Amino acid sequence: MDDLTAVRELETDVAPLTDRARGDARARLLRAVHSESRPRGAGAFPRRLALRTALAATATAAVATGAVVLTTDKEERDATAPQLAGAARLLHGAAEWSRSDSAHLPVPRDDQYLYTKEISTRTFLKGGRTERFTDESWLSVDGSKPSRYSYYGRILDEPPLGEHEVRWPPTEYAELKKWPTDPDKLLDVLSLRDPGSPEAAQDAYLNACLLLRGPRVMPPGLQAAAFEAVAKLPGIRLDHDAVDALGRRGVAVSHPGVTFAFIFDPKTYAYLGLRQEGSQGGRWVDGELRGGRKYTEVKGLVAVGVVDRIGQRPRADTAR
Repeated sequence: MDDLTAVRELETDVAPLTDRARGDARARLLRAVHSESRPRGAGAFPRRLALRTALAATATAAVATGAVVLTTDKEERDATAPQLAGAARLLHGAAEWSRSDSAHLPVPRDDQYLYTKEISTRTFLKGGRTERFTDESWLSVDGSKPSRYSYYGRILDEPPLGEHEVRWPPTEYAELKKWPTDPDKLLDVLSLRDPGSPEAAQDAYLNACLLLRGPRVMPPGLQAAAFEAVAKLPGIRLDHDAVDALGRRGVAVSHPGVTFAFIFDPKTYAYLGLRQEGSQGGRWVDGELRGGRKYTEVKGLVAVGVVDRIGQRPRADTAR
């Protein structure tokens, strides 16, 4: 069983990868390995890069299995200049909020766990039935201990990272500290293709989503840099009618071709959660997902923090 097949089997209710999508995923991975051979400073990849077959970042598994759908060209439309400007202003506001908010979070020790709690709702387009889940994760700070994830009513106990194994994007705090907090340099890390290629902006946006779906406790300035990096991408647009899984009204930022959208508080610019589209069942035909039960999924961030063991939750005065 190869790495991508193992990841795909983590979500059995989602359509499998097409050969083209699997090829793209492999190409990205190989490009990441190749990029390590040339100096890039902070954020360079380790000597041997392996795809971790676990839900270290649920979006990674979602992308691999087709839960995050890349739209076709006919579904894409360019954002207007006001949309671009408004989305960029919102993301810069979110960056400032992140810098202020992260100052209240402790710097974790290697032997601790990064805790995240979210509410997820999945609403099916046919019938309008909604499923609601409480998602929690306890992620080993340095990857040397087992981690636990609770998603969609399932519990996954993940073994420690093996030698020469890393997650993409990384979730270990020490690895994230190597990533640049300059938005231009961070874009270089997030864009696995040549900067001038048409797909580079879409790649960078998707990888930013994967980064922000990982541990919510990040080194100072990294989350803010990710928001500022997304603000530089062409095509970003606003949705003023977004609602997260907790019922909080917000403003969403999205990019054409990727069904992930960030949701922010319209007044404070606080990050509230993510919205994405997916399908249970169905099959891929000519690069398009056909059939199945399509749904919209929305997540709402409840709390993040640092704890000493799996099952422990941060105190109310230390969580965010």
